Amino acid sequence: MVNSAFVLGVTIAGASALQIPFLSTSDQAPVRAGDDPKPLVNSSALQDLISGDRLMIKAKTLYEIAKLGEHEYNHPTRVIGSEGHVGTLGYIYETILQLGGYYHISNQSFPAVAGQVFESRLVLGDAVSKSAAPMGLTPPTNNKQPVHGDLVLVDNEGCQSTDFPDAVAGNIALIKRGTCPFGTKSENAGTKGAVAAVVYNYEKDGVQGTLGQPSKSHVATFGLSGEEAEPVIKKLGKGEKVDAIAYIDSSVDTIHTNNIIAQTTEGDPENCVMLGAHSDSVAEGPGINDDGSGSISLLEVATQLTKFNVSNCVRFAWWAGEEEGLLGSDYYVYSLSKEENQKIRLFMDYDMMASPNFAYQIYNATNAANPAGSEELRDLYINWYKDQGLNYSFIPFDGRSDYDGFIRNGIPGGGIATGAEGIKTDQEEKEFGGRAGDWYDPCYHQLCDDVGNVNVTAWVVNTKLIAHSVATYARSLEGFPKRSLNAHSGPETSSFQLNDYDSQVRYHGSKMFI
Repeated sequence: MVNSAFVLGVTIAGASALQIPFLSTSDQAPVRAGDDPKPLVNSSALQDLISGDRLMIKAKTLYEIAKLGEHEYNHPTRVIGSEGHVGTLGYIYETILQLGGYYHISNQSFPAVAGQVFESRLVLGDAVSKSAAPMGLTPPTNNKQPVHGDLVLVDNEGCQSTDFPDAVAGNIALIKRGTCPFGTKSENAGTKGAVAAVVYNYEKDGVQGTLGQPSKSHVATFGLSGEEAEPVIKKLGKGEKVDAIAYIDSSVDTIHTNNIIAQTTEGDPENCVMLGAHSDSVAEGPGINDDGSGSISLLEVATQLTKFNVSNCVRFAWWAGEEEGLLGSDYYVYSLSKEENQKIRLFMDYDMMASPNFAYQIYNATNAANPAGSEELRDLYINWYKDQGLNYSFIPFDGRSDYDGFIRNGIPGGGIATGAEGIKTDQEEKEFGGRAGDWYDPCYHQLCDDVGNVNVTAWVVNTKLIAHSVATYARSLEGFPKRSLNAHSGPETSSFQLNDYDSQVRYHGSKMFI
């Protein structure tokens, strides 16, 4: 339980001091058996120390921290830049700090682009669009007021400025999704004088996308479902005019935030086992499942690991800015020297461990399409679920979480999840329980992602699997593929090429970027 008498003032580099509720020392300190030497880490022993009660204690604390964002956002949130996120960083840092000298802990400060949409609306002809969604990191419409114009259909996919007819100037560009990033399409529209842009899907579904790194040429940009776009395109094809009104009130700002890295002081520093979760939520809610669950699982495993010795160093990471487009993990990986890159033998991603309508999901990472070792990690997860008599399913390795930068830089990786906005199938209902036809997490990216939005059974199971993955590789990397000398072109022991991975990837974080 939270000890209200024990409150810490936490200072994080680049952030102001905050008062946050914290767990008592007795809840956090590693248990030691007198002065007996610690044994070498053992998977079964580490798994046995995982407790659902302790996971829930931390979840309740994290929700209280999310409330620090209420005065600015009018509801609990841990989005980067908010006091809820600064409080989260303080909580993680102090939790690790209280474990004594077992870990070296550091903050990595970096500039992050944060965007927020306050209000938006798209009117096509005489009807308000039902599927239109503002792109992540979109600028507002001019003066944050509605803009009017005709819809002008762009040639091809709008990846070249020559695809845009002169008629888009002063009007609204209608652009097909595909081939190049949404940011490129928006930039080209802005360069040709469009007052707004609408990117429509080539499938009937909507488009939840992001413009990525801001450009002064970006214009206010919406995503639109293929189903809603189809009749509009038919009218334009017949030479008919379709007028539109676009309105977005948004902000895009650069702030500074922090990754937190904790590495064991013992273990071979030339062979590091790395795992991560993201510390931030979306602005819309407190993010207790996404990804408070993964952050807390890492904290629990890090705490219990202190009862053991390790042969290989273990490096835990809590990334900031994942929800804005994998900002923290990208910054970390691309900042590594070639030598430091080589020391990371594998990276394990743990994002959303406790979805209410869960399935046990494994990223389908193969050595054919990813750095060598990714498939061995995938198989470790498979074998563990089988040993527990549990079903599992595969999900695409498509850039939706913080493994992306590691794979792109030649580091083998993978992970597990329990599902986000995807729909549970009838077969999955038979295998995992829950309700077919509903999202795996009905509160994904919403205000209701609170303490009541976690399935403790799934959370404990997956935290035990995290413990197993850490214990296995911290104990020995025998048989695991060695890293090559050229980290950035893919391991020599694998057929991995970046183009193979790119062909699978249409996301950079939770939103599409192509």
